[in-house]
Amino acid sequence: MDIQKVGVVGCGLMGSGIAQVAAMAGCHVVVHEVTAELAQKGFARIHGSLAKLVEKGKLPADAAEATKARLKSTTQLADLKECDLVVEVIVENLDAKKKLFAELGKLCKKETIFASNTSSFPIGEMADASGRPERFVGLHFFNPVQLMKLVEVIRGAKSLPDVVESTRAFGAKVGKSPILAKDTPGFVVNRLLVPLLHEAVLMVERGDATFRDIDTGMELGCGHPMGPIKLLDYVGLDTTLSILEGWHARFPNDPLFKPSALLKQMVKEGKLGRKSGKGFYEWEGDKVKG
Repeated sequence: MDIQKVGVVGCGLMGSGIAQVAAMAGCHVVVHEVTAELAQKGFARIHGSLAKLVEKGKLPADAAEATKARLKSTTQLADLKECDLVVEVIVENLDAKKKLFAELGKLCKKETIFASNTSSFPIGEMADASGRPERFVGLHFFNPVQLMKLVEVIRGAKSLPDVVESTRAFGAKVGKSPILAKDTPGFVVNRLLVPLLHEAVLMVERGDATFRDIDTGMELGCGHPMGPIKLLDYVGLDTTLSILEGWHARFPNDPLFKPSALLKQMVKEGKLGRKSGKGFYEWEGDKVKG
């Protein structure tokens, strides 16, 4: 299938980014939000992003206007029924996602491909809830979507090969480098990244090294642009804890997935990192103090 009409459910940071790159690639995009106000906020983010691209000379002004014209917002799920692809980008709550796909499965044309942008939940569970698991994949973009070149295409146990290929082709169409993965915890990137971040926390907890020295070691010794503790702060300690807790619940015998006491305590104290202004580091907006 040559994907031409795309539905995006959720217009937060990730959803607005996915909608933007799809529209820039020539797709007609229908963006669903629960309220018109949330949709307007998301579209304002898209318009601001397009304006910056024009200002920097990376996008002609007429192309930016054409991109805007290909975007439509709605509060009605039924408006997604003719989409070739519907990408879910709502709250990271499995029950909410399963409920959404159960509704979409009843509304959308039989050819529609369903995709979730989840970074941690099993694709198979959402696929079964949709009633059409053979036309379901994971489509995991990275933040900020407009800049990050990677997208993970996750094939569920029942995903048809042509559905996976159509989704991979869509990823390339919107300017990303797609990689394929099976439906395993964390897929490729987070399966490697989350245990790395967590091991850095365990090193601090054990007193093996200070968090600053751990970051310096990985930045200068391994060429990482941002050390694991700083990246943990940037992503959010609560986000990483939530992923670990979900994996630990499903795979209780895997020691890599058992959340550390230090991580749980910091989240309990509201030390979430960048979003709260303090984690391991102190933050001013997107920058570490000092």
